[in-house]
Amino acid sequence: MAQRALSLIAALLVAGAVIVPVAAVLWRGGGITALSPADWAALRFTVWQAFWSAAISVALAIPVARALSRRDFFGRSALISVMGAPFILPIIVAILGLLAVFGGKGLVNLLIGQFGLPKIDIYGAHGVILAHVFFNLPLAVRLILQSWLAIPSERFQVAASLDASLFWLLEWPMLKRIAPGAFAVIFVICLGSFAVALTLGGGPRATTVELAIYQAFKFDFELSKAASLAVVQLLLGGIAGCVALLLSRTDMMGAGLDRVVQRWDGGRLLDAFWVISAAAFLLLPLGAVVFAGLPGLTELPASIGPAILRSLAVAIAAVVLTVALALPLATRAGEAASLLGISVSGLVLGTGLFLLLQPITRPQDVALPVTLLVNVLMSLPFVLRILRPGIESAKADFGRLGQSLGLSGWPLWRIVYLPRLRRPMGFAAGLTGALAMGDLGVITLFSRPGEGTLPLVMYQLMGAYQMEAAYAAALLLVALSLGLFWIFDKGGRVNADL
Repeated sequence: MAQRALSLIAALLVAGAVIVPVAAVLWRGGGITALSPADWAALRFTVWQAFWSAAISVALAIPVARALSRRDFFGRSALISVMGAPFILPIIVAILGLLAVFGGKGLVNLLIGQFGLPKIDIYGAHGVILAHVFFNLPLAVRLILQSWLAIPSERFQVAASLDASLFWLLEWPMLKRIAPGAFAVIFVICLGSFAVALTLGGGPRATTVELAIYQAFKFDFELSKAASLAVVQLLLGGIAGCVALLLSRTDMMGAGLDRVVQRWDGGRLLDAFWVISAAAFLLLPLGAVVFAGLPGLTELPASIGPAILRSLAVAIAAVVLTVALALPLATRAGEAASLLGISVSGLVLGTGLFLLLQPITRPQDVALPVTLLVNVLMSLPFVLRILRPGIESAKADFGRLGQSLGLSGWPLWRIVYLPRLRRPMGFAAGLTGALAMGDLGVITLFSRPGEGTLPLVMYQLMGAYQMEAAYAAALLLVALSLGLFWIFDKGGRVNADL
């Protein structure tokens, strides 16, 4: 009963932290306003590109995750960590890398030009989908890979003794449980596409709702229109999340003895093809960013040091708060409430917080706490999608046993549940820290000059046309984000066969 009450309180707090700022913008703007034909066109394109971006990301992630789950090779652990880099990169940095590979003068067009083939145009709807797959394929791979590795070794041994199909007996039930949630999270992420649509959209036909909100703020300052679009966006994300939660089911196939999974099935060449193709697609743009950033390391300004410390402080605090909040929220209702955080427009959320805080204090005085709050709200859906299947499986497999031994509350979590959540908790903590490290959102609305985070300093360098220094700051940001991710993710995999 206490656990349910705590979960309900946490869900209400998360929902309130999202809904109240949106309501503040609606109140200041004078209420809901009717959408124009251009707004409806943006809404249709947003849903269309989000659906295909999520579907392609999950479809490609399945063979990649399967190959990684059943093959052990030198550098596998490092490859899994580095392949997650695109998702945790600041979006504009990753787009620069994509343009270096797929742009008009990029590596791919230079290569196909040698054979007289027509060039690839990255701008337009297909470019938006390509970029979203680039960002979200690593997330889909890790979400599915965690569940693949969680299938106990004993199940594979039983399937072998029965001469049964491993895929239909073991893997397909797991995919039916995990894939809908992964699809929903990526779908909601793509609903809020802004920088990708702004950079690669190529015109009004590839305008997303988030970009329409930006235009309402930037050019017309129509708060009611921006808030109305945000409400539509919020409803879409909520519907997608509820559908996924209804489709997803807890693993009820029983527990194993925590033995190392041994696999003997599958073609090595096919697995190698999927791993190499995914690695090339994800790592070539990252390599382009590294190559461009090395020459400017000596030109970084003195403000870079304090900015790094501020970013690290926000990232570490976000890890602690997000994981602590995710444990009581690890229910269907809690995950549904958490999806509000990535369903709502970051621009509307930041503006609403600004309006709420302005009568009480100077928003600049609480820039870092507000940035921390927004990062926690944005990270919670990912963390819960990672943790909830493991928590539900642990409770189903060991909950009654723990209670029969007189364990309850914190002792039950410490002795029984948390050891089995070590791997997903490490991944979730690393993902949260890296996302917070590279976030450039409400800090642009609140920060005083000279008190920004590392991503803000990078954008200021770009605005000052100090491109070599900006690329160097981007390289430093990538290194720190990956470093945080690796530390937490590796900590969760100590003494584990990952």
